[in-house]
Amino acid sequence: MQHDIIVIGGGIVGLATALKIKEQRPEMKILVLEKEREVAVHQTGNNSGVIHSGLYYKPGSLKATNCIRGYHQLIDFCNQENIPYELTGKVVVATKQEQRQQLENLYVRGQQNGLEGLRKISASEVKEYEPYVTCVEGMWVPQTGIVDYKVVSQKMADKLRTLGAELLFGEKVTGVTKGHSLSIIKTERNTYETKLVINCAGLYSDKIAQMSQDRPIDVRIVPFRGEYFKIRPEKHYLVKNLIYPVPDPNFPFLGVHFTRMMRGGIEAGPNAVLAFRKEGYKKLDIDPKELWDTLTWGGFQKVAAKYWETGLGEMYRSFSKAAFTKALQELIPEIQESDLIEGGAGVRAQACDRTGGLLDDFSIIEDEKVINILNAPSPAATSSLSIGQTVSEMALKRF
Repeated sequence: MQHDIIVIGGGIVGLATALKIKEQRPEMKILVLEKEREVAVHQTGNNSGVIHSGLYYKPGSLKATNCIRGYHQLIDFCNQENIPYELTGKVVVATKQEQRQQLENLYVRGQQNGLEGLRKISASEVKEYEPYVTCVEGMWVPQTGIVDYKVVSQKMADKLRTLGAELLFGEKVTGVTKGHSLSIIKTERNTYETKLVINCAGLYSDKIAQMSQDRPIDVRIVPFRGEYFKIRPEKHYLVKNLIYPVPDPNFPFLGVHFTRMMRGGIEAGPNAVLAFRKEGYKKLDIDPKELWDTLTWGGFQKVAAKYWETGLGEMYRSFSKAAFTKALQELIPEIQESDLIEGGAGVRAQACDRTGGLLDDFSIIEDEKVINILNAPSPAATSSLSIGQTVSEMALKRF
C-alpha cells in the first residue's frame, strides 16, 4: 500500500490540495485518508457558506493573497462543475460613532487588497441594500457571495476519483513515522507507506504534526465553537443578503452577523466560545483530556488572561438567548428573541502559540517528509484551491 503522497484529512483544504497535485501530476499515486465516513464533516460542513472577498486580511499576508486568488479559483470551479452559488454582496456597518474610524481602516485595507467596487456608503444608502439595518455609516462589498461548501467538497472528491486518486474513509490516523525513504502512517485499521505526508487534519492538525516531530511543536489548536440561530421564515424579510458589523480589531472573530444561506434560510451568529472538546458542537460536549490539554497550554492561559472580558461576554451570549438577541439588535433593532430558532454550531480550529498569540495568518510547518498545515482558519474554504495550489507547489518540489 505504497503511495507518492498521502493527504490526511478530507475537509476542503485536504481535498483541494490533493486535487491540485493530481491535476499537475496525473501519474502520481495520491491517497486521501479521512476518519469520518464522508468528506467535509467538520469545519467545512459546518461553516456559514460565505464566499469571502479578502476584505479583512493584512495586505501581503498568506490569508490575503490566498483568499483573493482562491476567490477567483472557487468561482471558476463552481462554474466548471455547475455548482450553485450567488454573488450577493454584503454590507459592513458601523453602529456607533466610535466605529467609524475602524470602518475607514477596513475600507483602506480592502483597497490595498485590490477589491473592486468597494464603496463607503451613508446610513440611508445602507437601507437601499438592507432596509431594516440601523447604523451610522456602512460599506458595500460586492465581491462577497454564498455557496454550499459541502457540495463543493463532494465535487472535489468526485473529480479526484475521476483522476485516479484514492479516498478512504473510517481511517483515523494513530501514528506517523518518518523513515529513510518512506514514511509510515498507521490508522486504526491499516498501515500505509508514502514518500510524502501532507497533514490537513484541521482540528487535529497539531496532534498529527506532533506524531512526526522529535521535539514539541510550538503551536496548539484551541477549539472555538460558533453557535448560530436560524431566523423564523416569517421574519426572513428582515435580511436580504449578508449583514456584518465592524469587527473588534482586538479579537480574531468577525462578530455576530446575518447570513442568507445557499441551501435556504437565514442564520444569525456566530458567537465564539471555547469548546470543551475538539469536536464539541454542543455546550455540554466535554472530553476531559482534550480540555485539560487546552487549559494547561501556556499559550492559551495567556490568551485567557488577555481576552477574559470578551470571552465572558461570548459565554454569556452562549447561555442567554436574550443577550444574543441584544447583540443582533445592534444591527437590526426589529429582530426579537421569539424570531430566533436554535440552529447548529461549528468549531473553528484556532492555532495558538506559546506566547499567547492567536495566529491570524495561515501557518505551514514542513520538513523533507511532512508538510503540516497547522493553521487554516476562515477564510480557508474560500481560499482552499489557492491553499491547495501553494501546498502542491511545496510538495512537488520534492519529486
